[in-house]
Amino acid sequence: MNPLLEKLQPYPFERLRALLAGAKPPEGVKHISMSIGEPRHAPPALVLDALTKHLNTLGSYPSTLGLPELRAAVAAWLTRRFALPSGSVDPESMVLPVNGTREALFAFTQTVIDRTRAPLVAMPNPFYQIYEGATLLAGGEPYFLPLDRERGLLPDLERVPESIWKRCQLLFLCSPGNPTGAVASLDYLRRALELAERYDFVIASDECYSEIFFDDANPPPSLLQAALSAGHTSFERCVVFHSLSKRSSVPGLRSGFVAGDPKLIKPFLLYRTYHGGAMPIHTQLASILAWNDDTHVAENRRLYREKFAAVVPILRDVMDVELPDASFYLWPHVGDDERFTRELFTRKHVTLLPGRYLARAGAEGNPGLGRVRISLVASVPECIEAAERIRDYVKGQ
Repeated sequence: MNPLLEKLQPYPFERLRALLAGAKPPEGVKHISMSIGEPRHAPPALVLDALTKHLNTLGSYPSTLGLPELRAAVAAWLTRRFALPSGSVDPESMVLPVNGTREALFAFTQTVIDRTRAPLVAMPNPFYQIYEGATLLAGGEPYFLPLDRERGLLPDLERVPESIWKRCQLLFLCSPGNPTGAVASLDYLRRALELAERYDFVIASDECYSEIFFDDANPPPSLLQAALSAGHTSFERCVVFHSLSKRSSVPGLRSGFVAGDPKLIKPFLLYRTYHGGAMPIHTQLASILAWNDDTHVAENRRLYREKFAAVVPILRDVMDVELPDASFYLWPHVGDDERFTRELFTRKHVTLLPGRYLARAGAEGNPGLGRVRISLVASVPECIEAAERIRDYVKGQ
C-alpha cells in the first residue's frame, strides 16, 4: 500500500458522524442539515433538458480535452464575468474541462509538485480538505496560513518566512473563502503574484463560490484579472478553478473547469489523459448551456440573499454572527464547537459542522476551534426554521 495514505486525516464528515453517533434527536422534529455545502436549489431546466436530450452520446468515448464548444463557452464566460479583454483567454490552450473542482484540485497538485525537492504547499487554515490530502499524496508538506478576523480572514502573506516561500511550490487560495466567505481584493491577489514570481511557485485559486455574493457593483474578482493587470498576459504561474456546482446548483453534474497558464494546462492535460478524467459528452453539452446563461445564476444568487437577510437577524439575537463577503456560509463563534453541534442535533435536530474539523492546530492553536460552519443550502423556509431552532437552543428553550 502507498505509505502516504497513512498521513491522511479523517474527512470532516467522518468526524461529524462519529460525534453524532448514538445521539437521539427529538421525535417528530424534521431534520435540517446545514453541515454540508451541497446546493439544494432546483437545477436549471435548460441543464436537465440537455442531459436527457443528449443521452445518445453515451455510445462514444469523450475526449479529455473536451469539446471545442465547451472550452469556447468557458472562455466567453470568463471574459464576460471578469471583464477580461476580448481574446485574452485562449480556449485552445488555456481552458480544460474537469469533473468538478474537487477532482481537479487533487489532480493538479499531483501534476505540479516535484517531490524530489522537499516540496511545500501553502494553504489557508481553515481550508477545503482536498488541499491537504492532495499535498500529502503528492509527497508534499502542507504549510498552514491561519485565518482570523484581525487579518480579514485571509492568509497573511507578509508573515510567511522567506525560508518557507523558497520551498513553496504551490499556494492554494480560496476566494470567496470556505468556510469564512472572505473575498481577496485585486491588490491582495497582485501581491500573491509578486511573491509567486519572486520565489517561482504556482498559485491555484479556488473560485467556486465567486457567483454567490451580495453587492452587484462589487462581485468577487478573479486571479486572472489580477494577472492581466500585473502584465501577465499568459497568466503565468496562475490557474483558477470554477464549477457549476454552486453557480448553477448542480453538484451532481460534476462539471467544472481549470483555466490559466498554458504552460501549466498542457502537462495537466497529459496527467488527466492517463488519469482518465474525461467529462461525458452529454455533461459537456449541458454545461455549455449553463455557462452561456446568466439568468438562472442571478436567481440562484437572489435566493441566497433572501436566506441571509432572514437568518442573520435571527441568529444575531443570540450570537456574534457576521454577514460574509460572499459564499453561502456563516462562521460564528459558539464556544465549544463539538458540544454545540452535538447538543443542537440532540435537542433541535439541526446538523452543523464543528469548525475545528476544517482546520489544523498550529503554533497559534486551531483557528476553527470554537466556531461552527452553517451552510445556508436548504430552502428559504427551512433555513429560517433552522435559525429559529438554533436561537431557541442557545436561549435554553
